[in-house]
Amino acid sequence: MYDVLIIGGGAAGFYAAIHIAEKNRDLKVAILERGKEVLTKVKVSGGGRCNVTHAEFDPSEFVRNYPRGEKELLGPFHTYCSGDTVQFFEERNVPLKIEEDGRMFPVSNSSQTIIDCFLNEAKRLGVAILKQSSVIKIKPVQGGNDSFWEVTSIKKTYKTKKLLVATGSNPKVWAMLKNLGHTIDEPVPSLFTFNIQDGRINGIQGVSTNARVSVLKSNLNPKISIPLASSIKGEALLTEEGPVLITHWGLSGPAILRLSAWGANVLNAKNYKFPIRVNWVPDYHEESVIDLLMEIKEIEPKKTVLRTKAMDLPRRLWTNLVKASAIEPNMTWADVSKEQLQKLARQLTNCELKVEGKSTFKEEFVTAGGVNLKEINFKTFESKLHPNLFFAGEVINVDAITGGFNFQNAWTGGYMAAQGIIKA
Repeated sequence: MYDVLIIGGGAAGFYAAIHIAEKNRDLKVAILERGKEVLTKVKVSGGGRCNVTHAEFDPSEFVRNYPRGEKELLGPFHTYCSGDTVQFFEERNVPLKIEEDGRMFPVSNSSQTIIDCFLNEAKRLGVAILKQSSVIKIKPVQGGNDSFWEVTSIKKTYKTKKLLVATGSNPKVWAMLKNLGHTIDEPVPSLFTFNIQDGRINGIQGVSTNARVSVLKSNLNPKISIPLASSIKGEALLTEEGPVLITHWGLSGPAILRLSAWGANVLNAKNYKFPIRVNWVPDYHEESVIDLLMEIKEIEPKKTVLRTKAMDLPRRLWTNLVKASAIEPNMTWADVSKEQLQKLARQLTNCELKVEGKSTFKEEFVTAGGVNLKEINFKTFESKLHPNLFFAGEVINVDAITGGFNFQNAWTGGYMAAQGIIKA
């Protein structure tokens, strides 16, 4: 009989195990991991550097980075947030550093530093790590004060007084929790890039610039061809501004990833086929760009439009947008008509592109969906349906944009669950 059994050898599971064992060294604690290795997502995150958390230390601001879970995490973040995470690692000789965009990484620039820290702590505290132990059944056994959980893996059956599920996005575990009466909100991808094939961005992969991107309203059901009366053409459904990266398959970068996170459910409903509008010069609107271009036409009449980069844009992007405006490569500013300049202004500020699918963002796959948040007590991360059943990490319907926020959900959930388990 274990005092605490944790299903899932990832970030949240290890964090909880360490806090539980540290608080009470007499407790018998074990982690069940389905794979041959633990902490695999930690290993690949942040390009192998592990984006541990974010340098935002106000919980009220921190929660604004969670499309799902913003309201529920406010209280937990007031108890345990990014500053506490920094302290946890520094106390274990793993100092963190802040990058310009606020992301925090280990000074070592290696995710292995985080993994080694967790493994060393687990060993020091006597936490058992049971690998290749995929769970196939979870069963509550009632017996008054002697109630316990029976957890069956592919190897053997375990008994435990308290059970923490920290399996991340695992459909098989969600199915087991559903059998226990929990509501599972449908899982859909949350962080992904936009697949776009369009001459205006083809062939210029690697180009990055600051832009404002809007997902435009369109029929939610791709099978419906007749426009809905409530759908106003060109009206923005979601808008984000920030760095946009042109790739060989379409668009990526922080602004795109934020759109994918905030629009996870609605973009899934669109089957990842929808129009977007890009303002490549977000400090300007179409009318002000037309005025600027007309001014350049007066001042620089003999120069060619293609070679005179009128806006602060990467040259390859400027070239493509000029060509898309029906302006020939050898045309001078004196040669172009007002109509052509209006087309160029539209390409610069209202460039409509069609998204025809999605791609996973590197290895950092994040899912929206999981255990319904109304069924969790966020003071302890305990199930409201079953006593002594706890959750932490992505197994619940919480997800965030990139920047260390998904890991902070794991650290905070692991810590809060640990406190709830110790006090229960």
